Amino acid sequence: MRLRALLDTDALGLRLLGGEDELDRTVRGVMTTDLRDPSRYLAGGELVLTGLAWRRDASDTEPFVRILASAGVAALAAGEAELGDIPDDIVEACARHRLPLFAVNESVAFATITEHVVRQVSGERAGDLAAVVDRHRRLMTSGPAGGGPDVVLDLLGTDLDLRAWVLSPAGRVIAGSSAAGTALPGPLCARLAGEHLAAVRTGRRGPHRVAVDSVTYSLFPIRTSGRGTAGASRDVRESVLSDWVLAVEADAGDWPEERLDLLQGVTQLIAVERDRRDAARTVRRRLAQEVLELVQTGAAPAEIAARLRVAAPVLLPGLGAAPHWQVVVARVEWEGGEVDGGPVAQSLLEEILVDPRSAGPEPSDRIAVAHTGDEAIALVPLPAIAGEHDGPETGLLADALLASVHDPLSAGLDGDGRLTLGVSASVHSAEGLRGALEEARHARRVAAARPGRVCAAGHQELASHVLLLPFVPDDVRRAFTARLLDPLREYDQRHRAELIPTLEAFLDCDGSWTRCAARLHLHVNTLRYRVGRIEQLTSRDLSRLEDKLDFFLALRMS
Repeated sequence: MRLRALLDTDALGLRLLGGEDELDRTVRGVMTTDLRDPSRYLAGGELVLTGLAWRRDASDTEPFVRILASAGVAALAAGEAELGDIPDDIVEACARHRLPLFAVNESVAFATITEHVVRQVSGERAGDLAAVVDRHRRLMTSGPAGGGPDVVLDLLGTDLDLRAWVLSPAGRVIAGSSAAGTALPGPLCARLAGEHLAAVRTGRRGPHRVAVDSVTYSLFPIRTSGRGTAGASRDVRESVLSDWVLAVEADAGDWPEERLDLLQGVTQLIAVERDRRDAARTVRRRLAQEVLELVQTGAAPAEIAARLRVAAPVLLPGLGAAPHWQVVVARVEWEGGEVDGGPVAQSLLEEILVDPRSAGPEPSDRIAVAHTGDEAIALVPLPAIAGEHDGPETGLLADALLASVHDPLSAGLDGDGRLTLGVSASVHSAEGLRGALEEARHARRVAAARPGRVCAAGHQELASHVLLLPFVPDDVRRAFTARLLDPLREYDQRHRAELIPTLEAFLDCDGSWTRCAARLHLHVNTLRYRVGRIEQLTSRDLSRLEDKLDFFLALRMS
């Protein structure tokens, strides 16, 4: 389609700000981004949609526009929702680079423009295949009754004879066409998800092809298209652990350009459905945040119970009795610390946590996840089943959770990231929720003391001596802490070395050198010197879990 045709469609809300002489350019696709450098995702000919979140001041404009022009994009469309009128520096930069510029009225969603362009471009390039895209659009914009991604994949199977699945980053099947026949085996799903994550982390442009047992699969990234979502993040690590992937049982390397364009358009349509589901999670996130704030500020159990009664019908519609609850705590850490781990862990938990008692296409919609600081906290409802005994084996188990996500997510963490998970036992009242939160946090600390990129621990693994600390005789507690901490206190008094604060921070940061050094405002080499001095004075090794726990207990009892 031509750029000129976009202006003739009133529903798109586009206003031309510059480039009138370039309106005969051909639009070959559409991309939504707020990356400062989106070049890795550009192939040329796109209409680029942006909410201008990349622009901090006028100096950011020239590099951004130059990148788009160099990549050969067709035009830039900037939303007016964030800044109102489009800044003059953007208009001038686009004029210098002969890049057509549109303003998008704040009342028009980027998803509306995306769907229109995909439908038009696919129709012009794929002939009768345009009917497929149009049917996809109508079914997906009709709400839950339309069937969502499953119907889209059914149409791929019936109209294009393609077997396809939508997978989560951990390899969970989110949707699959009925033409796909039997479900993909779990190990194969994990393999495909891991290959996709590894390709994204290395910057390779999709689709990615993977051969498994003489069958080739093509993996198409599904990036969210809404404004302000993870798909518009500045760093790939902010979204790589939550983005979906479309796995097609075919070798896309042999496809003509028209079919590739059509599949790219389908991923954009599925991304619209993903945006809708993300928006639906807003209520559950708010409920989780409210409950956790009450728990952490020491609110009365009756007040917490009232919020739980509000949350239960939202998470488990039609439930007659109050559910039991579990708490899962997750932390995602990247070396260097420049990526905020809380939102990443929140999105990840929403993808990987599935209530084992639920059914339906989207069981993760029963999970409420909030994030605070560097960690994400999930409230997992467990409906009580009549006649069933409630024991420690009910609900989520850390070992099973770890096994389901370890391999693919390790590929996504790619040597510079780490995920640790802690799972509490189930509780059946507001009084137990604070204990469950602390239990999950402590379990996560136990997991963090273990080697590996992805680690988890459950309440069964927590040492009983932590729970029995109040019953240890005072003389025994004093002797234990004195033997372990007095050498450090004496050294601090003589040299003002701050070994005790350093030890506390090191344990609180789960042994992370970079995070601990940042917290203490020290060079990493200075921190290593202090930790080495602690080990020398106490004859302990802070790389060993047992010694870390001894120091932790000594500090707790002192």
